[in-house]
Amino acid sequence: MLYDAYEMQRSLLAGASTLANIGAGWMQNPANPFAYSQMGPIVASALDVFAHASAPRGKPAFGFDAVEIDGELVPVHEEIVLRKPFGQLKRFVREGVESGPKLLIVAPMSGHYATLLRGTVERMLPGHDVYITDWRDAKLVPPEAGRFDLDDYIDYLITVLEHIGPGAHMLAVCQPSVPAYAAAAVMSEDRHPCRPRTLTMMGGPVDTRKAPTAVNTLATQRPYAWFQRNVIATVPVLYPGNGRQVYPGFLQLAGFMTMNLGNHLTSHWEMFKHLVEGDGESAEATKAFYDEYRSVCDMTAEFYLQTIDVVFQRHLLPKGEMMHRGRRVDPGAITDVGLLAIEGERDDISGIGQTKAALDIAVNLPRKHRKYHLAPGVGHYGIFNGSKWRGKIAPVVEQWIAAHEG
Repeated sequence: MLYDAYEMQRSLLAGASTLANIGAGWMQNPANPFAYSQMGPIVASALDVFAHASAPRGKPAFGFDAVEIDGELVPVHEEIVLRKPFGQLKRFVREGVESGPKLLIVAPMSGHYATLLRGTVERMLPGHDVYITDWRDAKLVPPEAGRFDLDDYIDYLITVLEHIGPGAHMLAVCQPSVPAYAAAAVMSEDRHPCRPRTLTMMGGPVDTRKAPTAVNTLATQRPYAWFQRNVIATVPVLYPGNGRQVYPGFLQLAGFMTMNLGNHLTSHWEMFKHLVEGDGESAEATKAFYDEYRSVCDMTAEFYLQTIDVVFQRHLLPKGEMMHRGRRVDPGAITDVGLLAIEGERDDISGIGQTKAALDIAVNLPRKHRKYHLAPGVGHYGIFNGSKWRGKIAPVVEQWIAAHEG
């Protein structure tokens, strides 16, 4: 019923958004005398903000056409090099350029599409052969494709590294820090030739007992059964995944919006003021952010619930008790993978120390293969997007990769 109610509301708002968009256009039309009144721009701006906030959104595009390398623009095109039921491996091919370390960016499966890391990819693309995990919206995966849980996530990462081949580096942003670490440990124990040379973890919940945030508290103050009963929904008949149990993306988005409701309200108020003042450039920047932020997708129920249990409630990885396919994930097996943990000083999703814990539990890894970086004044999204990522954090990642290349 939850998903059906949401779909009904979404359909109604889609119609209202279209009408508001038409109204905004009419209020700005030179043929409309009201457009020249004092109230005209105010009404048009209000309709524009509402139309944007209520518009339906699909999967965004990365939109890379070219990248600047050594002062020259090099054409870029996307290539899907591996397809799996719940995701695909995408490569950003720099035409005529084969140099640079192979870098696998592991996008979070946390309600947003991989395009949330557009800024991450764009910054690393000039100097690296970049791949990214492009996860599918669970509501679009037919039930006959089977289940997808945390064990499957780890299997996918191993398969992806095998496909890329030996010598790849891995960068995990937020949620995938745990399965990426587990994959590195499993492959290290097997002395797998395709284990990553380095693993960079950025704002990841490796040990959420350290500096718990509001997100961590929510996951621990309620029993596992509460999540089963209250946040899991059934995909309705209009989608290919009809009947699949999922954690809907719209619930994840609602949670994130509620956490920082004041900031979001302020952003929309500022956007309204920019529109009234005719500052379209500033308004478009806000719109571009929310186009991405509000583009959400569903997770399979089994993956979401297993993550709640293993990562947030029982903390099995830092305890050395995490299992994968009946086998213990041993952090001590990591002996030659360069681990880089990056945290933001103002991160309100993964607190300080949660990612750094990955270095502490790798007890057999030489100190020269462990590095920690705390980004001052940076929040969660600033770790992998924005000016501080581009100018301060990305160089640390590049230097770490270069130090372990070859």
